[in-house]
Amino acid sequence: MRIPLPPIPLPAHVADLAAQYGDGRREAAQPRDAATVVLQRPDAQGRPEVYLLRRQTTMDFAGGMCVFPGGGVDPRDYDHTVAWAGPQPAEWAARLGTSEDVARALVCAAVRETFEESGVLLAGASAGSVVADTTGEDWEADRVALESRELAMTDFLDRRGLVLRTDLLGIWSGWLTPVFEPKRYRTWFFVAQLPEGQVTRDVSSESSEVVWLAADEAVAQTEAGEMAMLPPTYLTCMEIGAMGTVDAVIAASAERSVEMFMPEVEPLGDGFTLSIPELLRPLLAARRS
Repeated sequence: MRIPLPPIPLPAHVADLAAQYGDGRREAAQPRDAATVVLQRPDAQGRPEVYLLRRQTTMDFAGGMCVFPGGGVDPRDYDHTVAWAGPQPAEWAARLGTSEDVARALVCAAVRETFEESGVLLAGASAGSVVADTTGEDWEADRVALESRELAMTDFLDRRGLVLRTDLLGIWSGWLTPVFEPKRYRTWFFVAQLPEGQVTRDVSSESSEVVWLAADEAVAQTEAGEMAMLPPTYLTCMEIGAMGTVDAVIAASAERSVEMFMPEVEPLGDGFTLSIPELLRPLLAARRS
């Protein structure tokens, strides 16, 4: 499967459909809040590698696409009693552009989804520690229970005496699905480094395969048609690859806040395309030159 990459020419009927939503002739679907985590580690050359999952082709959203671990917020992610270490929900709210309740749920969802889809857990027994190994059968049983929603994140942490290491997450960006799509997500992108001692595992029931790949190599493979990505994933890999190192990515994330970006129709030659964030235009232009 090959997905057109930005700038993507839009068929005239799609541009017209977007205009109908824009002027109120149609009502857009309400987006669901979601969190995704760009999990990274340095490769042999020190470049940032990212962890990617290829979604099952049968999935009704982004089937067959390579994505970062993530998913929708679960109502139980809002639990005020979740064990917490690191920046408090009020600080996250200010930087994520949300209420404290939503910020708490997003951070919890980011950690939960990362564990569910990679086996990596950003949690520890205290503010200064992190779980060293999650490969045992008991950990896998808990991961499956979380994935099936039989177990809530708060109960999982409490039973194991763990706290969320929210300081291991960094903020990257926010993407809102265009108004003309029937299924829409408001997705906050986080970044994190693979904790020392932990390993990823091919465990997610929603993926057909997983891979660690240098971010710039993921971009090259997508451009060559060897890998399929939606534009936000492709552009994120492009930006992270340009950073050069995992340390540079983590440092940059500490200075970021989210202004949710929704692609809109804009002119492209004699036709139309979907816009991208201004920050990314120079990087994309350099690759297309």
